[in-house]
Amino acid sequence: MIKEYDVIIVGGGITGAATARDCAMRGLRTLLVERGDICDGASGRNHGLLHSGGRYAVTDREGAEECIRENKILRRIASNCVEPCGGLFITLPEDSLEYQENFVKCCLAAGIEAEAISPKEAMRLEPSVNPRLIGAVKVPDASVDPFRLTDANIIDAIRHGAEILKFHTVTSFVKENGRVVGVKVLGHGESTEKEIRARQVILAAGIWTAQLAENAGVHIEMLPSKGALIIFGHRVAGMVINRCRKPSNADILVPGDVVSVLGTTSDKVPLDTIDDMHATPQEVDLLLREGVQLVPSLAATRIIRAYAGVRPLVMAGGEGDGRSVSRGIVVLDHESRDGVPGLITITGGKLTTSRLMAEMVTDKVCEKLGVKVACTTAVKPLPGSERRHPKNEEPYFKRAAIGRHGTEVSRMDFERGREIICECEQVTRAEIAYAVKTLGVRNISDLRRHTRIGMGTCQGSFCIRKVAKVLAEELGQPEKEGEFINDYLQERWKGMTPVLWGDTLREAEYMQKMHGNEV
Repeated sequence: MIKEYDVIIVGGGITGAATARDCAMRGLRTLLVERGDICDGASGRNHGLLHSGGRYAVTDREGAEECIRENKILRRIASNCVEPCGGLFITLPEDSLEYQENFVKCCLAAGIEAEAISPKEAMRLEPSVNPRLIGAVKVPDASVDPFRLTDANIIDAIRHGAEILKFHTVTSFVKENGRVVGVKVLGHGESTEKEIRARQVILAAGIWTAQLAENAGVHIEMLPSKGALIIFGHRVAGMVINRCRKPSNADILVPGDVVSVLGTTSDKVPLDTIDDMHATPQEVDLLLREGVQLVPSLAATRIIRAYAGVRPLVMAGGEGDGRSVSRGIVVLDHESRDGVPGLITITGGKLTTSRLMAEMVTDKVCEKLGVKVACTTAVKPLPGSERRHPKNEEPYFKRAAIGRHGTEVSRMDFERGREIICECEQVTRAEIAYAVKTLGVRNISDLRRHTRIGMGTCQGSFCIRKVAKVLAEELGQPEKEGEFINDYLQERWKGMTPVLWGDTLREAEYMQKMHGNEV
């Protein structure tokens, strides 16, 4: 028997997750299909900035206005995922104070609270900033954990009736009389396709949307824009630090949890390379060379790893690069655009505007299905953020989990699982069990995205064997313990390869010594 839904969403990044939540909250029978784990693509490969809109104020006022509105909304509904650290845009001697003056005017025009402050005040607020600065502007930037935000949307979608189908690839679209009426999917390790039907199908797969659309018989001109980033081993700054100039490479440093992320580059790459994105030594050199202009101490700060993601930019026509092409939200109704009813695309945008993107595409779906239910995602808190959960009033083994999951800790069994498995991030067995049961993790890389296991100072060197054992036990698959270790170490190695010098090289040698049989 073929199962039918009102809407199928293809793509389990933040946009797909937020769309599943919105659709389910409006009463639609909703299915989300993801070929890997949740937040496995570009949504988990960014700098984690909750934009104030300042970055776009000069060149894209509409985008800036969207960002500041959504910034305020996410602070309310996703408080457990957001750290309101604030941000600085600094002007160096080689930059222009005239640009800074115009930047402030554009921010204020877009509704962004931007305040020009003296270099002395900037250094008081953020001592790590380059002392050569000649000007600074304070803005309401913040950092946001993309994994927590995506998980919270998925959890809420499920609690409103949505179904999530991970590790299933959409192989083709089902059509009747030219209309898309469903998809065919193939599960990982399976040999037989399954047909799933829906009244509407939404493509929300980031840069992979272009390939999916071709399979459905429509063409979307997309520009894959690669962005490389570096993670530093500790938090060198308390605030987001931006360069106050026309957007360029390595002009933003974002603090997140106990680390710092420097980014980004922007380079056009071929579509056929998007499944194998990694940072190169040349990109790392560029990032470091420019990054020390923001914070000089980065030159002597341990690098944990480097990574890269691909932005899904839509071409309006002609040529362009990742900086000049619009990063605005794009909703494509393929019925009116291409004569293919039953199919809608949502793409572009940013992590900050994911909730708005979901609202826009869900409005379109509801219009087509004749559903008249208003969007409430901007007012209903996400799971974990319903109220403030005071960490200091809880036992030490719960506190880190509260920081990651907020009120969701009430669903974790600390009576049998208070043992700390990952010392760096203070992850307990209870949290691992929760991730297996609630978030459907299947390996350590999945677990890393949902709990931060292996993201701390040792990068898993000291805990990975214990993590593998506990995960295998929670999954009821003790025979996979060695496989879990090997897969995790190979994945970590990819991020360490372009930064193998100094402390990172010593760490790699140490990891090889400890886990030589698996590496």
